[in-house]
Amino acid sequence: MRVGTPGFVPERLIEARAARRILSKKALATLISVNPSTVTRWEDGTSAPDADALAELAAQLHVRREYFLRPVANSDRPLFYRTLASTLVKDLNYQEAQMHWLQEISGIVEHYVDFPEVDIPDVLKGSSYKQLRNEDIERIASDLREHWGIGHGPCIDMMPLLERIGCIVGSIEMGTSKLDGLCSWARGNERPHILLSTDKMSFPRRQMDAAHELGHAILHCNVTEDELKKDLKEIERQAFRFASAFLMPAATYAYEMKGASLASLLSFKERWRVSVKAQIRRLTDLDLIPEDHAISLYKLYSAKGWSREEPLDREWHISEPTLLNNGLQLIVDSGVRSKSDLLSVEFTMKAGDIENLTALPPGWFSKTGELINLKLRNNGSDSDADRSSTILPFPSRRN
Repeated sequence: MRVGTPGFVPERLIEARAARRILSKKALATLISVNPSTVTRWEDGTSAPDADALAELAAQLHVRREYFLRPVANSDRPLFYRTLASTLVKDLNYQEAQMHWLQEISGIVEHYVDFPEVDIPDVLKGSSYKQLRNEDIERIASDLREHWGIGHGPCIDMMPLLERIGCIVGSIEMGTSKLDGLCSWARGNERPHILLSTDKMSFPRRQMDAAHELGHAILHCNVTEDELKKDLKEIERQAFRFASAFLMPAATYAYEMKGASLASLLSFKERWRVSVKAQIRRLTDLDLIPEDHAISLYKLYSAKGWSREEPLDREWHISEPTLLNNGLQLIVDSGVRSKSDLLSVEFTMKAGDIENLTALPPGWFSKTGELINLKLRNNGSDSDADRSSTILPFPSRRN
């Protein structure tokens, strides 16, 4: 029989440690002054912390004690992220933990607020991602544009589109430029969740990242963990091809393109709001320029220093997700729950985590409405202020 706090969920401790970027059990053990083997037993479920240890864990990991007694809000479907060999394990674990928290927050908000229905057609119709050809991905991207009524011109902003079709979107600073985005379908409500990075962010990059994660939600919703590990490179290629086809439709973008120089691509960036680098890749995919021309463009691109920042990158405001933000505001404004109720009853992570993931302004939970009362004069007052009052006559008007 396991000793310690009844109902303790070991996975929650693993999740909280990842969310705080505490890489090792030994590091956590040092924080709370216990033996590393004790943390190991807590995380593998062979024992559980007692009441005092649970309180210490909650304090050090900045969560409520109830956090460790609730199930992990994750999915039985894989998380899609662009794993890089140079990416630190703690960064990947942090991103995954933040996605779980985003799913947990959205589940709580959706208990009170009706989100838009998920409007993502079954474009695969029972087929596997393994059967997809490039022309299939191009057709799917074109059909979805028609379905969502955005035509075949530039997509002005992916963020409101994602939320309109029922996706839950969060955006946070990942603390590394090697993590771009993450996508997962939440268990139970069959709703895609997308978490985007704000590191080294520009509007064109945000557009491509958002379309890329949408590609995963559409093309790879039935991919298993084993398939993701085995075919990650191909799955990522398909998502990028979808994003490129969605943002730069072959029927219109390719038709408008008259020349492939960096100057012309920069002009197209202003219209299509897609990076020059992504355009070079798109022109290559559509066989509009030969491979050697693309290589020359990439070299010139690098020589100009555009790998760090392209011209026009700061031209457009980067919009934030609003669905969860507005939902929480509606809950509070309608009087269904107060901010303090939400923190003490519904949520188990700290206010800053919720504000960060939902794009609420920092300190939103601590701000309360201030009542300003008018100071009315008491007619019977004999105060010093009243006794010293004087009446100033208007000056006479001269004709």
